[in-house]
Amino acid sequence: MADSIQDAVSRALSDSPDRNFRETVDIAVNLRDLDLADPNNRVDESIVLPSGTGQDTRIVVFAEGETALRAEDVADEVLDNDDLEDLGDDDNAAKDLADETDFFIAEASLMQDIGRYLGTVLGPRGKMPTPLQPDDDVVETISRMKNTVQVRSGERRTFHTRVGAEDMDADAIADNIDVILRRLFTDLEKGPQNIDTVYVKTTMGPAVEVPA
Repeated sequence: MADSIQDAVSRALSDSPDRNFRETVDIAVNLRDLDLADPNNRVDESIVLPSGTGQDTRIVVFAEGETALRAEDVADEVLDNDDLEDLGDDDNAAKDLADETDFFIAEASLMQDIGRYLGTVLGPRGKMPTPLQPDDDVVETISRMKNTVQVRSGERRTFHTRVGAEDMDADAIADNIDVILRRLFTDLEKGPQNIDTVYVKTTMGPAVEVPA
């Protein structure tokens, strides 16, 4: 399967016209034979890409004390409990933060307050923070999440996710796609039989089917 994925990626990259910006590479997955009205059948996975996303991933950390200090060097923004309360009083600011941020991480002790102040904003967007336990290394957690994508179908039969950038090697992008598909094969009720088609494309380029 890896060779066929790489061939599809190479075609997608070569068929993409030159643009004046750095394009992402995405896959579109079309599901079949699943009742997506049942939340148990929906795809909702955080997947670490072996070759990285090829893009900046914005991560915001809710933390206090030593954890906050350590996070400042690697996170895009670190917010404390006072900031959390302020966001709870400013719905527009909370929504802007949610829309601009790929992933949130929070000390486990702050999760209850986050649910109270931001649950109605982060919950529907699927962006509730990953809890950071006392023994977790915040730097390591952030580094891992920088290479993570969220793969989520919701109720839609077709969904998309980022797998790289146009200036990455085709084999590196293919490795990322392979990891995502293998996870889907494991998670879906009927494995590969629940996947109808998969396409790979750059932001503005034509879609190329990835052979099953």
